[in-house]
Amino acid sequence: MERPSTTQIACSQIISLTNLYTKQTTALKNKLQTEESMGAPCTQVIRSLKRSLKHLKNEIDKLEDSLLKLVKQDNQDLLTRVESIPGIGRRSSMLLIVLTGGFERFNKASELCSFAGLTPMVRQSGISIRSRSRISKMGNRRLRKTLFMCSLSAKKCNKACKEIFDRIVAKGKSKKVALIAVFNKLLKQAFALAKSGLKYDRNYRSVLNNLN
Repeated sequence: MERPSTTQIACSQIISLTNLYTKQTTALKNKLQTEESMGAPCTQVIRSLKRSLKHLKNEIDKLEDSLLKLVKQDNQDLLTRVESIPGIGRRSSMLLIVLTGGFERFNKASELCSFAGLTPMVRQSGISIRSRSRISKMGNRRLRKTLFMCSLSAKKCNKACKEIFDRIVAKGKSKKVALIAVFNKLLKQAFALAKSGLKYDRNYRSVLNNLN
């Protein structure tokens, strides 16, 4: 297996630290909300929390700027293609590129879906099925979380994803099942564009379908 480059390692470390700061930001926001909801919040505590939140935001912004520069060094064209997909923004595009090694780690879209933990899994004992089919969740949690946020947007603004979402819901299945289908579609679109060298075109399907 090819060893990751210095740039890839740096990108992974930046993403890891950004995630840590993001979790800390959420915790501080919750704390601030709790303190402000009290009858007589301590002014010093409120100011300290706000300063900490501002500092973390600045650090996250700096890290994301650094990540963008590193991704552009090796994958400027790929970044442009992936973020052309409706529902996938710049942050998510960068994360996809870093976690997949520029999509070079996978030869098929199905392999990428497995990596994300989006392949179906049925729990059973012997020949009897004990529960409904569900995603395995054995893949990359960070990628799956990013795709979930993208899917919420894509089911509204991405033509193919909206069609899938509406069709599944119309059949009486849950919105969660429909979102999982949108997850997969987004990954397949990103994979297809990465391998074909094309930009997203809502009316052009032949090449994308062949690569799915």
